[in-house]
Order: sequence, then C-alpha cells, then structure tokens
Amino acid sequence: MRVRVRAPRCIYKPDPTRAWVSYSCPPLSSSSSSSGLLPGFLSSPCRRRRLAVEEQRQAQVNFIMSLEVAGAGVPQAQGKFLGILVCWVLGNGSLFAWNSMLTIEDYYSILFPTYHPTRVLTIAYQPFAFGITCILTYHEAKLNTRKRNLIGFALFLISSFALIMLDIGTKGRGGLGPFIGVCIISALFGTADASVQGGLVGDLSFMCPEFIQSFLAGLAASGVLTSALRLITKAAFENSQNGLRNGAILFFSITCFFELVCLLLYAYVFPKLPIVKYYRSKAAAEGSKTVASDLAAAGISNEQSIQAEEDPKKCDRLSTKELLIQNIDYAFDIFLIYVLTLSIFPGFLSEDTGAHSLGTWYALTLIAMYNVWDLIGRYLPLIKCIKLTSRKGLTGAILARFLFIPAFYFTAKYGDQGYMIFLTSFLGLTNGFLTGPEQNALGNVLVVCLLGGIFSGVVLDWLWLIGKGW
Repeated sequence: MRVRVRAPRCIYKPDPTRAWVSYSCPPLSSSSSSSGLLPGFLSSPCRRRRLAVEEQRQAQVNFIMSLEVAGAGVPQAQGKFLGILVCWVLGNGSLFAWNSMLTIEDYYSILFPTYHPTRVLTIAYQPFAFGITCILTYHEAKLNTRKRNLIGFALFLISSFALIMLDIGTKGRGGLGPFIGVCIISALFGTADASVQGGLVGDLSFMCPEFIQSFLAGLAASGVLTSALRLITKAAFENSQNGLRNGAILFFSITCFFELVCLLLYAYVFPKLPIVKYYRSKAAAEGSKTVASDLAAAGISNEQSIQAEEDPKKCDRLSTKELLIQNIDYAFDIFLIYVLTLSIFPGFLSEDTGAHSLGTWYALTLIAMYNVWDLIGRYLPLIKCIKLTSRKGLTGAILARFLFIPAFYFTAKYGDQGYMIFLTSFLGLTNGFLTGPEQNALGNVLVVCLLGGIFSGVVLDWLWLIGKGW
C-alpha cells in the first residue's frame, strides 16, 4: 500500500544583506524518507518550476531591499556618482579613436597630399559603421550586450596601436601602401563604433536617465578633448625636428591608453556597481534577454527563461519595427541632422576653406570650434525656456539647417576666416542642440538612422569637389 506523504512547509526567511533568498524546511519524517518516495511537491515539474520562479522573483525583490537597506535607494542608489563618471568616460571612448583620426588631418594631409585623406578615411569608416550597426540592430534582442561592448573597446585599442605600428614601420613615409593600411584601420574603427555605440545606448537605457545623459555628453566631449590634445601636442613639437610626426605618435599613444582605460572600466568596474546590478536585475525581470552575462559578471543568477515559461506575456516586448513606426519622425530627424552636418564636417572644413593667416592651424581651429559648440549645444536643452518640445517644431528647425549649404559656399568663396569660424561654431551648436537618442531598441534604431545620415552626408561631401579637377 502506497502512502502519500504531505510535503513539509517551507518557511521563507528574508536576508536584507544578501541578493538572494533562503528557505528553511523541516526535515522529512523517517517514515517518508524510508518509503523511498519523493514528496508530492517535488514530484511535479510544474510545481518545481513555480517554486523556482517564486525564488527568482523574491531574489530580485531582496536585491532591491539590500540596496535600500544600505542607504542606496533609487534614484539615489549606491555608486550612482561613480556610474555617471564611468558612463562619461565610456562615451568619450566610443568616439575617441575616430575623433583622433579626424583631428590628425594636418599630419595626413602632408603625408598623403593627393589622396584627400579626410574624405577617403571617412568613406572607409562609415560603410562598416552603418552596415554592421544595421545587422546588430536587427538581432539586438538576441545579442550578448556585454561581449558586444567588450569586443568593440578591444578593437578600438588594437586598431589604435596598429596605427602607431604602421607609422613606425613605414618611418613616416607616404605612398599608396601606407595609405591603404590607414584606410583598413579606419574601417576597423567603424566596426568597433558599430559594436560599442549602439550596444551602450541600449544597455544604459535600462538604467537611470543620468547614465544615458552622461554617456551622450561624453560622446560630445570626445571631440573637444581630442581637439585640445591635438592642439597641445602640435604646439609642443612645432619647433622640433620631425615635430609634426612626433606629435602625431604621442597623440595616438594617448588614444591607446584611453581605450585601455575604457575596456577595463566596462569589464571590471561598471558591472559591479550596486546601482547597475539593480537596474540590470530589474530589466531581466521585465523581460530583457540581453543582460544575462552582465548579471553573471556581477555574481547574480538569472532565471528569466523559467519566468518566460511560467508567464510568457510578462516578457512581451515591442519589436524593432514597431518602435520605428511609432517614432518615425525622430528617426527621420536624426537622419537629416547628420546628412547636413557630415556633408560639411570635416571634409569641406579641412580642404575647401582656402588658405588664411592661421596657416596649418586653420583647419584644426575650425574642427575644435565645431566640437566645442557641439558640446555646449547638447547641454542647452537643460534650459527649459529654450527646449524644443514640439515634434513639428523640431523637424522645422532641422530642415532650416539646410541653409548652411549656401552659407558655407559663399563664405568659403568671399568671406574671411572670422566668418567661417562663426559659421562653423553655429553648425556645431545646432547639431548638439537637436541631437538626442531614445530608449533601448529605439536607441539602437536611432543610432542606425544617425549613422545612415552620417554615411549619406559623407558621400554628399564629395559634391564640393565638382569643378575642382578631381
């Protein structure tokens, strides 16, 4: 005769100092254990699954409690200031290598005078950045975000070091071979940018708004920082023998070090911040499939697949196509912003503005002014009285920027360097003021539109050469 033994009652004991839960179960009676039969509550797969789901949900609740007990409640969670700082550095690192290549144009213009290096290097960069971003955006819900970002920063580091080795190996000589090598490295920068920028926008969009704002500010500050470093290294070696090349090598050495810092910060510091653990646990509970490895790196288990089996509707999410349809005007706006900007910057400013009293410093000054005012423009929306809240008003302002094309044409032909510096500053100001990604997959979609606009602008930039013999 088989006797069914009632399962002993499990008593839940919350531990506010830990990110998991514990269950205290009384031992089974000797009769039940000697019978050789499993308790009823363990013999049912459905009940075991429900118990696992309940444990995971309670673990996430307890993790939030552990932050609050430590005085780290949301939004003032522990590690928030350090997280904002790290996000700013990561934003810098996402564009630092590419901005370095753009800012070094005075060296490459002398090294490769017949190849239009500013325009060609941008053409080599953008197809990879745009194409790979499209592919990654299509598959973004299935990707391992942590590996994607780590690969991107590692590629930035390796490519920057390769640029130094190429210059040392060729002893600073020009020619077609070294130029092709520089173009290949530019394409690698584009690949790394596609991996990092969209991945970090999606990753940070799960978290507090200050993180994504800090990251975007870092993107803008990257241009200012690289311009400042280039001006310093150029001035330091201006009067020395072979000074332009030595300054360029020092500049790229700084770039290598900075990318190494970004790689280490993202790999070992950022995932272990309590506030980051909190938001990633919350994202996993809401159905995100891209944060599992991030939680593992922080020492948190993720049983979201079990939750999805138990409650499939809980893990429903909008598709990338649905997000695009709902925000098509934002996508169109970001595309138009960068079509216009990249049709002028940096190719036209570097090669088509003529010779002036500033000499070799002129193009560097224009690029620096653009970057400075682009950074200022990104902070202007914080002033409520001038913030654009109307979607139609935003689109109208973006369309009005196309008046820059005739303005730059006539200024380059008839104006002095002061007018060109003013116009370039205004171009940067409006670019920064009107730029801004949205959330998660939407952030990835807008990064695609941004890079699509950049690629189109880079191609259109060649139209300035019509009638100039090339």
